[in-house]
Amino acid sequence: MRKITLANGKTIEVACLSCALTGGHIEPDGGVIVETEHFHAHQDVAYPIKGLVILASKRHFKCLDEMTDEEKIEYIQILTKIRKAQREVLGIEHIYYFYNEDTTHHFHTWMVPRYEWMHRFGRSVESVRPALLYARNEMNNEANLNELIHGINALKEELEK
Repeated sequence: MRKITLANGKTIEVACLSCALTGGHIEPDGGVIVETEHFHAHQDVAYPIKGLVILASKRHFKCLDEMTDEEKIEYIQILTKIRKAQREVLGIEHIYYFYNEDTTHHFHTWMVPRYEWMHRFGRSVESVRPALLYARNEMNNEANLNELIHGINALKEELEK
């Protein structure tokens, strides 16, 4: 079991965060953004940044090359739909994509928006961690959380079309 601190400051203990989220045992703030046969997209539960979406596999695997052909097709289709919705309804111009194979969770892709306020931390991959920590420590307030929920709902609505 691992202890994980959520964006709201609550600490949970789970064997696998992805299993808990995709299986519905933990409800992310604002709920699921979109769900397909093989994937589950939700607002990142650890960092309160509007539009920071995690696209996680439902099946427990860790490496890109472990996807079935069906999963590969669905993955790129849903990833591009989410990205289009981020741009069109949230006005997110740029995204950093991350996935790592040495994760303790399932295969998942982080879709990290790049906002103007993040530029003070730099404009490279090295700037992401300080921006995430800043969001967790300084943006965990009611006004920002309301914006987060608004963003989740806007993405849900767009993706349901």
